[in-house]
Amino acid sequence: MPTPVSIRPLRTDDRADWAEMWSGYLDFYETSAPPEVYDSTFARLLGDDPQDFSCLLAEIDGRPVGLVHYLFHRHAWKIENVCYLQDLYARPDCRGTGVGRALIEAVYAAADAAGAPSVYWLTQDFNTTARRLYDNIGTCTPFIRYQRP
Repeated sequence: MPTPVSIRPLRTDDRADWAEMWSGYLDFYETSAPPEVYDSTFARLLGDDPQDFSCLLAEIDGRPVGLVHYLFHRHAWKIENVCYLQDLYARPDCRGTGVGRALIEAVYAAADAAGAPSVYWLTQDFNTTARRLYDNIGTCTPFIRYQRP
């Protein structure tokens, strides 16, 4: 029987595990961030500003094996805030064990508790492994993202 995945909020003593997993996430998307961004992001994740990101960690047998960053923000088409799931990562040796699903469902629960009717996220079209999960737990929309060059 597989070991269950547990989800909990980020703690101050998670810095090393969080940084290692976030680095893995950034590496997958072929990007990086300087140390001061790690410092700022970690501090914001632990802060109490409701406009900042929150972080949840997935654990198996007490070992952090995944993370999710999400935030609530206003939306012009809704009265309530919506929830943006920005970063989702599971350690490679734990993929396919329910870590990603558990993290997304935990964000869904946080959104429900906050009264946010919508949770959305982006991924790259070539992220086929993650998209298999996303196709089962979400709805793919027809939107195409643009950004300032």
